[in-house]
Amino acid sequence: MSSEHDHHHHAHQVDPQQANSRSFVIGIGLNLLFVITEIIAGLWYGSISLLTDAGHNASDVASLLLSLFAFRLARRKPTNTFTYGFKKTTILAALTNAIILLIAIGGLGVESISRLKHPQPVQGGVIAWVAAVGIVINSLSAFLFYRNRNKDLNIKSAYMHLLADAVVSVGVVIGGVIISYTNWFWIDPVIGLAIMIVILVSTWSLLRDSFRMMVDAVPSDISVSEIIKVMLRVKNVTDVNHVHIWSLSTTENALTAHVIVNESLSFDEKLRVLQALKHELQHHSIHHSTLELGTTKSTDQCEVQLPTENHKHD
Repeated sequence: MSSEHDHHHHAHQVDPQQANSRSFVIGIGLNLLFVITEIIAGLWYGSISLLTDAGHNASDVASLLLSLFAFRLARRKPTNTFTYGFKKTTILAALTNAIILLIAIGGLGVESISRLKHPQPVQGGVIAWVAAVGIVINSLSAFLFYRNRNKDLNIKSAYMHLLADAVVSVGVVIGGVIISYTNWFWIDPVIGLAIMIVILVSTWSLLRDSFRMMVDAVPSDISVSEIIKVMLRVKNVTDVNHVHIWSLSTTENALTAHVIVNESLSFDEKLRVLQALKHELQHHSIHHSTLELGTTKSTDQCEVQLPTENHKHD
């Protein structure tokens, strides 16, 4: 006996993808305007720190665009070919964003090292003023994603990157002020390298988490053993095995499991057990569950059919 895709429990909740579309659009507009400003100022005044920061912010704009596209694509209804719809495009977007950032910092890092060996005169005051604008824009953009930062990997990525951008801009302002008073032009590429390190650190967790989702690993915030305990607490459930949990998108998780119930239960009683299980799973971040109900005898038959699953709990 199996049941799939019970959406009733969340019918009253606001779609997180729809709720965040406006934040992405505003964030994209603000950051795109700032990127253009930084590129013009960086090229005009020959500042590698401004160009490095512009490259970083440009990759953030690309990430925001990609995430927005994925969110909207994920809202398309399932088809006979794509039975889960396009939800996983949100995971693909997060992974692609991480790769884009890694490529960006590679090129910018090489340029920063070259400038460190051969420092070039730059105008510290201009750098400081442009970076100050960046603090305001990145802080406002990060605030747009603050509320839902822990509900979605792409939202968390946007929030962390924009917040990191604001912090980096503070460093660029300080560097610009120092340069304007000391003419220590080597500080400019040093700031570029510091930005590169910040991006690398913040990107690693995004790369790791998105890769785990792409290969259908158990979501990092879910424990299989805890989920099994939750299921075993439901009345008339005697055992749970063959448990598989994976991410359908950056906001939704799925589960399949074989559940053993009391043999004496009637058909209606088994249905009530099934409904109780799905209700509990909804409260533990399992949005789609497919459950096979059986007895001890059917478990033995299942293990014969699936000899590769040697453990009681996968």
